[in-house]
Amino acid sequence: MNESILITGANIGLGKDTARQLALKKETKKVILFCRNQAKADAAKRDLEESTEKKVFEIIIGDVSDANSVRKAVEKIKEPIDAVILNAGGMVGKTAAKVTSSGMNELAATNILGHVILVEELIKLDKLKKAVLSVSAEAVPGVKMLGMKPVLMRTSSIDEFAAVLDGSYFGNKFDATQAYGYVKYVVTMWTLSMARKYPKLKFVVMSPGNTKGTLAPNNLPPAMKFMLKYLMMPVVFPLIGGMVHKLEVGAKRLVDGISDERYKSGVFYASKEGKLSGDVVDQSTFFTSLKNTTFQDNADRAIHRFIK
Repeated sequence: MNESILITGANIGLGKDTARQLALKKETKKVILFCRNQAKADAAKRDLEESTEKKVFEIIIGDVSDANSVRKAVEKIKEPIDAVILNAGGMVGKTAAKVTSSGMNELAATNILGHVILVEELIKLDKLKKAVLSVSAEAVPGVKMLGMKPVLMRTSSIDEFAAVLDGSYFGNKFDATQAYGYVKYVVTMWTLSMARKYPKLKFVVMSPGNTKGTLAPNNLPPAMKFMLKYLMMPVVFPLIGGMVHKLEVGAKRLVDGISDERYKSGVFYASKEGKLSGDVVDQSTFFTSLKNTTFQDNADRAIHRFIK
């Protein structure tokens, strides 16, 4: 039972609906909306208070792609919190390949850098009491039906993980739609490593699945954006079955992952093999690299090459 939960990227989409659902749980006393933009955070807070009739929302401003911004945000957290949901991220858009001041490309920095610093700073300051949920994606194990190939790294060495993070792994043809799965694989493996490093805390990885009502398609190339928003999502996926669900269903996966004791520490949960919706299962049952503790620790060490 989590009385206080912090959610990154909480002003829109999955993060916002996760905040809404958590606020409606009787044990919830505080939901911290960790957002980059003050005006958007204020608007989300007003909307959430109106829709839930709850006054449990607080705002902390921080940019998860900026290490110093996250460290300053952590300083504003005065009381320990029970759980953190690492939701901010996505495919970023046209600037995904741009190298940030950390040395990570923007895609990796937005999905990984600030989240790692946030969790590790909270632990160091004894401000995190129970659980962390990392948001991953079915892009990691792949979906053959849609031509989504699973992440296949040659060695999963520290150097190879670091090459994903700075973008050099992809050579001169950086494709964010391809790189996204690899970035999510890195943060997934880091989370699984943390589960072993901190056994008194619960570290769960959860994919929200293929969810309607998010801004994710907006960061795709124009042709892919059009196909996904106006053909695949409303027409094709519903006909196939097990390939798409509503926003509240995707958000509920995150709520359950952080709240329900059925979901165990050190496990990546997502849809059944070849699916994007429906029941979730342990992905290591068919994507066996997730079980490799050396790979997990290599991901952790690679990330820390970029944290100063």
